[in-house]
Amino acid sequence: MTHNPAPTVAPIVYLRLRSRVRMSQGHDLRLGDVAHLLADPEWENDLLELVLKRPQQQDGNLILVDMLQIISKIRERIPGVVVESLGKPHVLVEIVEKPRKPSRILFVLVWLLLFFGSALTIMNFHADVSMMEVQVRIVEMITGHKDEHPYLFQIAYSIGIGFGMIVFFNHLFKKTWNEEPTPLEVEMYLYQENVDQYVVAEEYEKMARMHTKDKRR
Repeated sequence: MTHNPAPTVAPIVYLRLRSRVRMSQGHDLRLGDVAHLLADPEWENDLLELVLKRPQQQDGNLILVDMLQIISKIRERIPGVVVESLGKPHVLVEIVEKPRKPSRILFVLVWLLLFFGSALTIMNFHADVSMMEVQVRIVEMITGHKDEHPYLFQIAYSIGIGFGMIVFFNHLFKKTWNEEPTPLEVEMYLYQENVDQYVVAEEYEKMARMHTKDKRR
């Protein structure tokens, strides 16, 4: 009596793409740069070093890598592999230049612009709502005497504005009070998400146009 050999089980690779990555110019884009993966130990290191793309100058500074492209590359390396994808079906790669040393002159100019711009904004707002008259009236209600220049109240009010801004933005230079994101960080995150969605949609349209041209040929 003959025994048939047990069927071989296809290797399985679990893959989860990052949402956005940054890499320097002149480097190959590898699978380990854009994804987390779980596979058999004999394949894992090899897959992490798998080259997905060699960015060229004409690719620009933003490259969209689709899950189908990644699966195709993995199957070229491991025929018959089963790829289980988790999360987003694409990753956006930003090609960045080597970081340059920040300019102190530019930093000072930006700081002065923001400082005086914020000061003028606050002063114009106070002028619009007649804050001076309100402060004079508040001091008169508290003390019973009218003071046309309530400096003590104005100093305390100014300190309160600064303290309130620190609490609201949860930042004092590089120090934060807790891990909760600030409103500015949330707005920047939402803005970046919208930009990424737009870029991904544009890249998919480019890929579709290129695919249509190739079919016509």
